[in-house]
Amino acid sequence: MKTAGFQCGTLTLPDGEGTKSLKTAARIYDYMASEGMGRDTLVLALGGGVIGDLAGFVASTYMRGVPLIQIPTSLLAQVDASVGGKVAVNHPAAKNLIGAFYHPVAVLADTGVLASLPEREYVEGLAEVVKYGIAVDRGFFEFLEGNAAALLRRDRAVLSSVVERCCGTKASVVERDEKDRGQRAVLNFGHTVGHALEAASGYGRMRHGEAVSVGMSVAMSMARRAGLMRESDAMRGIALLRKLGLPTQTTLGYDSLRPFLALDKKAKGGKMTFVLPTGLGRCTVATHIEASLVEEALLDCRGAAARGRSRRGSSQG
Repeated sequence: MKTAGFQCGTLTLPDGEGTKSLKTAARIYDYMASEGMGRDTLVLALGGGVIGDLAGFVASTYMRGVPLIQIPTSLLAQVDASVGGKVAVNHPAAKNLIGAFYHPVAVLADTGVLASLPEREYVEGLAEVVKYGIAVDRGFFEFLEGNAAALLRRDRAVLSSVVERCCGTKASVVERDEKDRGQRAVLNFGHTVGHALEAASGYGRMRHGEAVSVGMSVAMSMARRAGLMRESDAMRGIALLRKLGLPTQTTLGYDSLRPFLALDKKAKGGKMTFVLPTGLGRCTVATHIEASLVEEALLDCRGAAARGRSRRGSSQG
């Protein structure tokens, strides 16, 4: 870019949720100010979801807002975090507690970079992919069921199709509810428990996609118990997550998650609110959820995982 006549500055930051903080944001502000960057500065967020959220938050607040381009390099960022305009940093009390709605002027996603991702980082991104299928698009869910093996081997054509479809689905939802006042809540499927798990376990110990996968499993169990979702559909959803190598249970109990669930952005009047599926490809926002339902669902997922391990052990014996 320098050869094209642009003045450039680069700041490299470590990955991981611990980086997504006001302390790191202040470091970036200091750097930008020391370099004399003004309102004509363009922020390029090159990295995964953490860098995209952090750089986006800085861009939205530096001099009351400077242009932003997202260049996502992880699957999770390409299918979800870079699109939709949500930018934020974490707080010890809750994930993404401090943030804004701030859209990039462009998103540049190259699926070729996904070939070099570490396995765990790639697989966690698949959780956000499955989210769209269960929460919004049954046909997409069935496509994922039929192409799970291709996804795991990172087939370029399948990945390109998946990224395009996820971005299109999210964009259509966001267009109808940009500021997350209603319909956009469906994109939060699995994130209520997921965010609580990340905070309760200490940011960075559990990857975001892993936590969301567990959160989706808990939400499906809650929906099944509440009579909203057929057991066969819930089992299909959980089976796909496991097939893709994602976790579906946690050793943390309700008491560990409760303080963080209370600060979830969907909570109203101190009452927990969850996005619960009513089938594959559709969901609803359920209010006034009782703690006992969450506790039972957490235990359900733990028991189902144990039964799955037992069946695999028997088949190998």
